[in-house]
Amino acid sequence: MPNNTPSPPDWLELVREKVQSLRFGVVQILVHDSKVTQIERTEKTRLPTVKDELEE
Repeated sequence: MPNNTPSPPDWLELVREKVQSLRFGVVQILVHDSKVTQIERTEKTRLPTVKDELEE
């Protein structure tokens, strides 16, 4: 029996990978003419604050 469930688009897996490997940041999906054309990932590095260091 054939599987009639449509497979997710390739870009969806790319977005999933970028989100899963990101701790703090942004993943943007750019769309042109109703098609995903670009995926951008901006990662932030959070430094401990003085308060965080005092609590340790």
